[in-house]
Amino acid sequence: MENLRDAERRLQAAQLAGDVQALDRLLDDRLVFTFGADVYTKADDLELHRTRTQVVTALVEEELKVLTDGRAGVTWFLGTVEGTVNGEPFGARMRYTRSWLHDDAQGWRIIAAHASTAD
Repeated sequence: MENLRDAERRLQAAQLAGDVQALDRLLDDRLVFTFGADVYTKADDLELHRTRTQVVTALVEEELKVLTDGRAGVTWFLGTVEGTVNGEPFGARMRYTRSWLHDDAQGWRIIAAHASTAD
């Protein structure tokens, strides 16, 4: 079984590259992502990257904690994220909590995630 820390790092690399195919493999079809009061699906997230509505230009990890129990896992990321949304620059210190499930055919995939600013 692949290490969950490695899967989290593959996610970060895919976000930076805007790699929609890699993101598609890492996100479970049932994904629910919350940010503030907003709720997004896998299709929403992929569309942001596909259309380049959201572009991540920098992702600096300060801390990454990982917990696994069998085929379930959680990652807690703290770091700085920079880029553009609708062409407007953004930058923030962010905290992400991601819930992952593992299966032998697809590896680790995110089923739920939550993000908030950390400042």
